[in-house]
Formats: sequence, structure tokens, C-alpha cells
Amino acid sequence: MNTIARIAIVGAVSSMLAACGGGGFLNRDRPDEFAVQRQAPLVVPPDFNLVPPAPGAPRPVEGTAADQALEALFGGPAPRSGVETSALDRAGAAEPGIRSAVGSEDTNTVAKGAVTRDIIAAPEGDGASAQAVIPG
Repeated sequence: MNTIARIAIVGAVSSMLAACGGGGFLNRDRPDEFAVQRQAPLVVPPDFNLVPPAPGAPRPVEGTAADQALEALFGGPAPRSGVETSALDRAGAAEPGIRSAVGSEDTNTVAKGAVTRDIIAAPEGDGASAQAVIPG
């Protein structure tokens, strides 16, 4: 190899390695574009004796972006349809402490059989050794 080819190869390799560097003016902290939220328009409060908010405190009316997202996704309690209301009325109201009374001796249970007991008692695994048996 001649000297010019070696210099060209060394220059190409060094420029490729320089591109892998993490320093410089391009590596700086940037704002999170998903944390930006829309601000409500300014309004004059009805009571002029209010104390001004502390600097940097969130706006008390709006809440955080996470609270707004939860409100938008799940909202408040949804109104029940007529069918759902009818089914709940026919079923009757549940006792307030029903969840704590489920494990008591007076609770009636249904025996699901040996298959359900075997499924519940089966060891946890990755399923690699699982087999299906088709009866008949």
C-alpha cells in the first residue's frame, strides 16, 4: 500500500470514530415534548382579596398534566344505562362489607371439581413442556 492510501484509510476511520463521540454543542438537555400542556386563558378572579400564588407552583384550577390525562381518559362516574340499572335492581344491593365476609365459614361456595383444583395447583412455568390431551 502506498502512503496516500494509508493516509486516506486512517482519515476515513478517524472521521467515522469521531461521529460516535457524545460531546459537543449538539449534546445538550432538551425539553420533553410530551410534558407540554396547554394553558387555560387568563381570567379575572371574582375575589380580589386572593393571595398571589407562589412562584413555580402549579395552577390550582387545572392540576397537573397527569391529572388532566386521567380525567380525560376515565372521567367521572358514567351514567348507567337502563338495562344495567334494571339488572342491578333485580339482583339486589350487595351488603357493604361483602368483600370482608367472603372468606368466612358462613359463605356458600361451589365445588368446581378436580380439573379446576389441578389448574390452580399447577406449577408455574414457561409452557415449553405443556401438552394437550384430546379425549375420545
